[in-house]
Amino acid sequence: MTVSEYLNYIYKEIHTTIFATTNEKGHPITCAIDIMDFDDNSLYFLTAKGKNFYHRLKNNPHIAFTGMKGQDTLSSIAISIQGEVKEIGSSRLSLLFQKNPYMENIYPTPQSRNALTVFQIYKGTGEWFDLSKKPIERYSFSFGDVKQEQHGYFINANCINCKLCDSKCPQNCISHSSITAHIQQENCLHCGNCYTICPTKAIEWR
Repeated sequence: MTVSEYLNYIYKEIHTTIFATTNEKGHPITCAIDIMDFDDNSLYFLTAKGKNFYHRLKNNPHIAFTGMKGQDTLSSIAISIQGEVKEIGSSRLSLLFQKNPYMENIYPTPQSRNALTVFQIYKGTGEWFDLSKKPIERYSFSFGDVKQEQHGYFINANCINCKLCDSKCPQNCISHSSITAHIQQENCLHCGNCYTICPTKAIEWR
């Protein structure tokens, strides 16, 4: 999937997400926020200026959120985003109401909407995690000119191909098609079992 397709999936298929922000003491606080629009490199949501959520965003623009779609754990797709927001005001407000007409039930008059303002998530990194597949699927992406960094468990040149790691991997995602074993990152749970059993310390966390 492209970055735009990931962002579109958040907007159309998940829509309601759980945001994490921090208060003045640096303590995390969560709240449910609807993602109301997207473009190729950003997401949009709105809030009222009188809410504590608004003040937390103004004090610290760094946010994280997770959204899930599925009937239960083993049919779920989760997408998580870490990024930064900026307030863009009311310029996109009418469009968001057009695309999300249920908002008219919450703020029914133009006067009541004066309290609202729009935020843009303009850069960040994301992760797609699909538990409905066997093995699971995990993909990372970034947007807004953020450099995507690799993270997870990787096998270095100390590998002796003893295959002990295979006995501990719950997703069977370690390949031995070359002299050095290779972890298929798109199927890895990041559980760390291979790291703990490796006799040559060939598995490292990045």
